[in-house]
Amino acid sequence: MKKILMIAVAAFVISTMSAQACRMATALNIEDVSFADVVVIGTVENYEIVRDVAFREGMLSNPDLSDNLRELYSDPNQSLLGDYARFEVLVSETIVGGVPQRFMATWDNSTFGEPASLSTEQLLMAFRYAQTPMPPLQGPSATVLPNPEPQLLTILQAPCAPPFLFSSSSEAAQNVREILEVNP
Repeated sequence: MKKILMIAVAAFVISTMSAQACRMATALNIEDVSFADVVVIGTVENYEIVRDVAFREGMLSNPDLSDNLRELYSDPNQSLLGDYARFEVLVSETIVGGVPQRFMATWDNSTFGEPASLSTEQLLMAFRYAQTPMPPLQGPSATVLPNPEPQLLTILQAPCAPPFLFSSSSEAAQNVREILEVNP
């Protein structure tokens, strides 16, 4: 019984954390692009943050919830681990994989939380499917939740590391292209 209580408390603590779930950020391992199912150059449209409303409502229905947590869950702008981004990708060039010229994708960036918006410039973006292995943990610890929309591609990102989301003219984008030319 004590073990079950400890697990329940740990789950509660994890679920109430803000969207920053790593003790420390780590550098991008550019070789992790090998975990990508799709790599494209394109732009992002219709970017939105999807809030975990069911979790928030469930927590708010608890009459014993502290005032601090009630305030946290009542704030629609407060980012929680279960929140994620959903957006449309307009593809101008496919580097790896096969995707339509326009597709929906997600970004569950529980490591650092999702930004309120994304650039409208041309980006190099790497994605993976939910059933594809993700890059290994780059830091000492991380919280990784299941993909909230497993039917969609999601941005490739190792826990505690930056995402594979770069300006298409950046050095990082050029490095990704070079790696993929050698190891398609």
